[in-house]
Amino acid sequence: MKLRIRGNSIRLRLGQSEVRRMYDEGIVEESTTFDASGQQRLDYVLCTGPNLLAVMASFEDGRIIVRVPNALMRQWVETEQVGMESIQVGSAGRALKILIEKDFECVDAANNESQEDTFPNPLAGDCAPAGAIERLA
Repeated sequence: MKLRIRGNSIRLRLGQSEVRRMYDEGIVEESTTFDASGQQRLDYVLCTGPNLLAVMASFEDGRIIVRVPNALMRQWVETEQVGMESIQVGSAGRALKILIEKDFECVDAANNESQEDTFPNPLAGDCAPAGAIERLA
């Protein structure tokens, strides 16, 4: 799972095996370690929940946790739907944009960027533009 944070937005991209794991187990977890001991670590988690009404994100004990309602996750996994997008309004009206996408192969990827486990590119020769994402509120 790839994590991208920019300003007040979070973007998660999942490869094929991670999408299958979401379907089978309801959770995918990754971490980035900043020191040799492993004490300084940022964990990020994507999980499902039966009682959720919308996609939600939180930061708890050094972990970014993005939660998705079961029905939305099931729809995303079982269809050709590329992504899910949600806007979470917090205190003082500040909005957090949350985007979850299937990770597609990019034909012009940098030499050191792995394309392993990506989905075949549906645009045959082009990298999927942001507009190709089906948007969910």
